[in-house]
Amino acid sequence: MTSTPFDGLSKPQLREAAGLVRHAAARRLGHDAGHDLARRVVGELPLRPQETIAGYWPVRGEADPLPAMLALAAQGHRLALPVVEGAGQPLSFRMWIPGEPLVEGAYGIPTPGLSAADVTPTLLLVPGLWFDRTGARLGYGGGFYDRTLADLRRGWQPRAVGVSYEATLGGHLDREPHDAVMDFIVTERRVLRTQ
Repeated sequence: MTSTPFDGLSKPQLREAAGLVRHAAARRLGHDAGHDLARRVVGELPLRPQETIAGYWPVRGEADPLPAMLALAAQGHRLALPVVEGAGQPLSFRMWIPGEPLVEGAYGIPTPGLSAADVTPTLLLVPGLWFDRTGARLGYGGGFYDRTLADLRRGWQPRAVGVSYEATLGGHLDREPHDAVMDFIVTERRVLRTQ
């Protein structure tokens, strides 16, 4: 049973409603949210030395992880961005050095080119439409992060950090067996350990 401000909606309706809330939060908070997220990630998220951190290029009102990624790179962490390999496939990750040119990837999302090294992240910053306090995530329905985290977690335990606005964190989302769970949620206001 889903217990969010949108109880009773089908999953496609829930995605649409959550997207509207996220866009409103993005308009209201502007660029400040990305800098607030960066302070939380760098100051409050438990990081290991020299992590390989997979972020994402924000689109469609997603909370902006780029200021956090730049701050993490300045501390000596390696950065990566996801690459969509195809429908039904897990994501791959290519190293990204800030300032290096990007190419247009699937869905028009910027990604490192083919010459960038493939890497395996130790920590992933994960976008979503809605998160609950137990680490459940409502994505876009393609299952990319679910497959990717299931695949990565077979070999070791990379940590997944849901990146959210405070406005898109709350309620309870039903989980299906294949749904990936976040280890932390970070918003412009706090870092929440979910497990």
